[in-house]
Amino acid sequence: MEQHQSPAVATDPSTAVLGGVARHPLEVFFAPKSVAVIGASERAGSVGRTVLWNLLTNPFGGTVFPVNAKRANVLGVKAYKSVAAVPEPIDLAVVVTPAATVPGVIRECAAAGIRGAIVISAGFKETGAEGARLEQEILAIARAARMRIVGPNCLGIMCPPTGLNATFAGAMAHKGDVAFLSQSGALQTAILDWSLEANVGFSAFVSLGSTLDVGWGDLIDYLDGDGRTKSILIYMESVGDARAFLSASREVALRKPIIVIKGGRTLQAAQVAASHTGALAGSDQVLTAAFRRTGVLRVDSIADLFQMADTLGKQPRPRGRRLTILTNAGGPAVLATDALVSGKGELSPLSAAARRSSTPSCRLCGATETPSTSSATPIRSATPPRSQSPATSPRAMASSSSSRRRT
Repeated sequence: MEQHQSPAVATDPSTAVLGGVARHPLEVFFAPKSVAVIGASERAGSVGRTVLWNLLTNPFGGTVFPVNAKRANVLGVKAYKSVAAVPEPIDLAVVVTPAATVPGVIRECAAAGIRGAIVISAGFKETGAEGARLEQEILAIARAARMRIVGPNCLGIMCPPTGLNATFAGAMAHKGDVAFLSQSGALQTAILDWSLEANVGFSAFVSLGSTLDVGWGDLIDYLDGDGRTKSILIYMESVGDARAFLSASREVALRKPIIVIKGGRTLQAAQVAASHTGALAGSDQVLTAAFRRTGVLRVDSIADLFQMADTLGKQPRPRGRRLTILTNAGGPAVLATDALVSGKGELSPLSAAARRSSTPSCRLCGATETPSTSSATPIRSATPPRSQSPATSPRAMASSSSSRRRT
């Protein structure tokens, strides 16, 4: 296959320099030139088969190498007994073998010079002490080799702009300019199904799982300079490395919206989250304060997550809390004012010139007057729209006008 040339991106001192072009350490997860699927399988319905099939049927500009110790080929592609037997350098490994075998697999990948691995396999710290021990063994091996790990217990990674689909999802996401990062693979598959119907696209679609190594801060830093992403949406159950997350968010939120829906806000939900990813959810009040200080926007529903991205993607970033409401009817203006003030916004004072410029069918609502009605044409689309999954909104969740695929 034709080799994919990845664009240069903003980097930090840990960036590898290849052929004179600086590449972010995480670029290997989004634009690899070669991928090994360790645990590739012919068995119908298996994760190993689905991952291999997704990589083969979605061209990403690189080569795919199935690794299976018992088969000469998988899905018609020559297979190799081990990573060491692959005749070409490998950028990225996707691991779908049982948990107990993963430390040995990562050790082989490190010896082969592989720079990144997506560990889809489950059965680690979410299962107890032995799983946690396996995770720490994996992490020690990877760090000694300067290798990065996404997962374990994750869906995988899609990068629609480059064509990469290293997941076991049932379809490939559309191209767009919104990155969606999640600790729940099941939530991602539901959003993927909805996005395909609604023609909403993504610049990156990343399942982090247990966030053993690569975390929120790493990905936010990468997406800041990837040249494809305008907004970053996050479903978070645990913060992980809070210092890295807050440091990256504080800087990147100045240029790109970072919008978070946080699961595990209540004690009972936090206990469920711990059984899901094996991580503690943390104090909700502390997180709320930290989000506010770093410019991270917090929402309470999946619908709001995408609607906020849509809104921010269609206009300049607001410079403050003040807003003027333009209306042709009183009722909607009253509701809009309630929403604005409840959200700690302010009605902007109006100048006399602005009030004089309003027409009989269009009134400006500001701090010096109350919203007023008019006899103009009624507001259109007054009937509530039908529900769309997963959102229940009339403009359900377009990531931005450029992220919608034309039909």
